[in-house]
Amino acid sequence: MKKATRSEKQGSQSQGNIITNSQPLAPSKIARILGHLLHTGPLNRFEAERIGDHCLNSTISDLANDHGLTFKRTPEKVPNHWGQPCDVIRYSLPRSERRHAQRVLDMLCRKGRKVAA
Repeated sequence: MKKATRSEKQGSQSQGNIITNSQPLAPSKIARILGHLLHTGPLNRFEAERIGDHCLNSTISDLANDHGLTFKRTPEKVPNHWGQPCDVIRYSLPRSERRHAQRVLDMLCRKGRKVAA
């Protein structure tokens, strides 16, 4: 049996890591959260955890401070992992912010595609 050459070993190891321009990029965390708020509805920190955001308040802060979006913040009590009541904030986009939010989301998605090229 013939041993693999060094270049054959490197080629087989790196094949799984090749990214081509034709592969779609996963949306960034900030784009996923904004897209959810825009198209699906309000989120609290436990719901955001399911779509990959471990610190929703920081993501909302970035969207507000860096992109000029305004959010509605509604306090609520939800059961934590042990069933005890936990105070959280439910974030939503007011109707007046939807057009601006869509422009920001479009910009975030374009920015993500440029990085891959």
